[in-house]
Amino acid sequence: MKSLLVYLRHYKKETILAPLFKMLEATFELFVPLVMAKIIDVGIANGDKSYVMKMCGLLVLLGVVGLTASITAQFFAAKAATGFSKELRHSLFEHIQSLTFSQMDLFGTDTLITRMTSDVNQVQSGVNLFLRLFLRSPFVVLGAMIMAFTVDARSALIFVVAIPVLAVVVFGIMLITIPLYSKTQGGLDKIMMATRENLTGVRVIRAFNKEKSEIKAFRENNTALSKAQQFVGGISGLMNPLTYILINLATVVLIYTDAVRVDTGILTKGEVIALLNYMSQILVELIKLANLIIQVTKAVACGNRIEAVLKEKPNMENGEITEINNNADIAVEFDNVTMAYDGGGEDSLENISFKVKRGQTVGIIGGTGSGKSTLVNLIPRFYDVTKGSVKVFGKDVKSYDIKALRDRVGIVLQKAELFKGTIKENLKWGKEDATDEEIEAAITASQAKEFVDKKSGGADTLVEQKGRNLSGGQKQRLTIARALIKKPDILILDDSASALDFATDAKLRMAIREMGKTQTCFIVSQRAASVQYADLILVLDDGKVAGMGTHDKLLSENSVYQEIYYSQFPKEAANE
Repeated sequence: MKSLLVYLRHYKKETILAPLFKMLEATFELFVPLVMAKIIDVGIANGDKSYVMKMCGLLVLLGVVGLTASITAQFFAAKAATGFSKELRHSLFEHIQSLTFSQMDLFGTDTLITRMTSDVNQVQSGVNLFLRLFLRSPFVVLGAMIMAFTVDARSALIFVVAIPVLAVVVFGIMLITIPLYSKTQGGLDKIMMATRENLTGVRVIRAFNKEKSEIKAFRENNTALSKAQQFVGGISGLMNPLTYILINLATVVLIYTDAVRVDTGILTKGEVIALLNYMSQILVELIKLANLIIQVTKAVACGNRIEAVLKEKPNMENGEITEINNNADIAVEFDNVTMAYDGGGEDSLENISFKVKRGQTVGIIGGTGSGKSTLVNLIPRFYDVTKGSVKVFGKDVKSYDIKALRDRVGIVLQKAELFKGTIKENLKWGKEDATDEEIEAAITASQAKEFVDKKSGGADTLVEQKGRNLSGGQKQRLTIARALIKKPDILILDDSASALDFATDAKLRMAIREMGKTQTCFIVSQRAASVQYADLILVLDDGKVAGMGTHDKLLSENSVYQEIYYSQFPKEAANE
């Protein structure tokens, strides 16, 4: 949590002024019981109305000055807290963007969202309250005790005993609740995950009539979180009654002992009232401090979770080569590559070796979970190999600057991802300065022109978040257009035409082939028809290369390829 305080560096003035104005308010507040004592002992005792009015005016003045100081402190504290959260959230988002895919897989999308939203908000509230109360409350408590000594030293000894006992209760509860609040935030991650899965997969849930089971699972997680929060809330809730009991016991002792001393003339009635006011001030401030500590405890727990993300350094070292020789004969080379995901156990790819010449089209086919996507994700270095090496244009991908490498690679992922904005804005993700002619060419090549022209706005038609107003095939064609518009040296289509019919798929492959003879293309598919005309076909089976060659060679010699092919084309049709 301490390392997060660096985000207050641009708000040093506000961080200093907020507690100072709060202490100024507290100073004026400490003088109020003394004024009250004078009103009782001098004004009321002597029947001096003018003195009473003058002292009441002083009370009003103290109140106005205190209120002004309090509002000023609130302003500076709010400015510092909101500025702190703004910079923290920005830094956290930027840091998450620098993490590798494997690290983001490790944390999980749901917990990262929670830390970006709920956790940052908790820390912001904690900073705000800390600046306003953490110095003010102890200052008032100690100040009230000191002022009590100026009134009567013997009576003030009650304060000396009560305050340390109260401090033990308050800080003891704080130490118990800090780890418990951290645990409840972990439960919130589960709720976030369940909510996100239900919202993104609502159509699947309804299609399989799983609403009741999902509601049951959500209710169980929610109940577990509720019980955890009730437990830690119950412990935190002990703070107020315990402090009330201790303060009221001290008040009883104070009244009992001082009443006797008033009868004997040692103390005046005004001094007893002043001492009781100071005891009341201590009670109020300790209650504030107790609530502050509860909030700060939550903030510390959330801050530690944020800190854990910020301390996670990217586990991919960036290379230094920015100039890529795209004229090399060998565009991509896998040399005895083995790859395992973090925490994944067994290897996802094992001993993969092959070479692809510049301008060739490579088809990658295999069953579900055979490692097709994993293989192509190594080319733009989304993940690093465990053993062996992946070379692009003769150099290991680890030696390249990641941005320079990915600028040469166009990839269309399995899941079509579009962002809110126009079709044109989505395509410009591939090339920011793309002209209308380049956009039109990419739309045509991706076979998207057919439906784009039918839209009233054409390329300026608004796309909703995640492309909700488009069909699966339309989204896939636009994501392909987005990759084509950058004219990459290496194009990767990771099962990106699964929603297209065979005729459109064939037109798409033909258009891509005509775009450039020097472009190296990887087509990942479970359709034999999509890869059969490739220059080289890799057949993957359980993370290993089960076959490699042309369509005719594999169809005559490779049993795995034969099984895939004949499951899609009857032998009679295949032989014709």
